[in-house]
Amino acid sequence: MAILKKDLQAVKRDIKALEKKLEKLLKAHVPMPKAKKVIKKKVVKKAKAVKKAPAKKAKVVKKAPAKKAPAKKAVARKKAPQATATDKILIIIKRSKKGVDVPTLKKKTGFDDKKVRNIIFRASKEGKIKKSGRGIYVGA
Repeated sequence: MAILKKDLQAVKRDIKALEKKLEKLLKAHVPMPKAKKVIKKKVVKKAKAVKKAPAKKAKVVKKAPAKKAPAKKAVARKKAPQATATDKILIIIKRSKKGVDVPTLKKKTGFDDKKVRNIIFRASKEGKIKKSGRGIYVGA
């Protein structure tokens, strides 16, 4: 960890030195594309040196992209929450007045037998449905 901190400090120093060189180039009225090329080469060279270090891991400092005018953001529409499997079964059970059995629930939902039985067990345990007879379930 100490090695990594030292490497980061060295990279920071190098970046500051490059910034100073950029300021000197700008003061000397060097065309901007040439100044960018010089700085880019030096940054890439330092980044490669940091990457090649065998036991050292350091983050490569990336050059920030040029700022653009903010793009118009599309308004994110909220999607309606999807009904869960339990919700689907509870809706079917609560709609029927006489009650529903497992085979009917399987046909209407398309779920397999075990899934339907597990949902019924949990719902009855939570008090959301009741048994009205053998294998017949009604809303609580």
